[in-house]
Amino acid sequence: MASATMQGYDQYGAPVSSFQQDEELSTGTSIIACAFDGGVMIGADSRTSAGIYVSNRVSDKLTRITDNIYCCRSGSAADTQAIADIVAYYLDFYKAETGEEPKVETAAAIFRELCYKYRSQLYAGIIVAGWDSVNGGQVYIIPLGGMCLKQNFAMGGSGSTFVYGYTDANYRDNMSAEECRQFIINTLALAMSRDGSSGGVIRLGTIRGGQPIERETVSGGKIPKFASD
Repeated sequence: MASATMQGYDQYGAPVSSFQQDEELSTGTSIIACAFDGGVMIGADSRTSAGIYVSNRVSDKLTRITDNIYCCRSGSAADTQAIADIVAYYLDFYKAETGEEPKVETAAAIFRELCYKYRSQLYAGIIVAGWDSVNGGQVYIIPLGGMCLKQNFAMGGSGSTFVYGYTDANYRDNMSAEECRQFIINTLALAMSRDGSSGGVIRLGTIRGGQPIERETVSGGKIPKFASD
């Protein structure tokens, strides 16, 4: 549990110079992953908060597990970082032992095992996305509690509750990479405009077979607006 020092107010609304708030750093957030024709694309906002205090406006919630497998993190920043580090360690060990690249479903299974085993202690929602030579591009979602589902498209975090209508109306199977990119950007922009725990910039990652991840940051005026100020 992180302890953050920040500006506060007393019961009369007068500012107090600083106080200790025992709030855990949270990536309460908007995350998304989508399979397209030839790979997968992941995206997230960049706001990290502790209670009502925005502790980081440009955090990176797209975390490398292997060169071709990444996860999107929501929930407690500390919990999700720790789980991602553990899974990355296991898969590095697996590759050293077998000489084979780990499969995406293997990474998802380890995430599921950890999230379920320690479900009473963790506050973590994970999306695992990547590409392997056996099954191609894949997306798995592991929400709170440790359930694991394979889907062509998944999203999570507090911002996702505001955009299910948009995604249901606009998602299509076998989109092109550019169609998928625009779909993810629009979804995250809508979530960030409605959810107070989501904000900052939009981070994207594109994973194709046998290629390094392609990273992109969408910020400022490049983030779509769907309503006038």
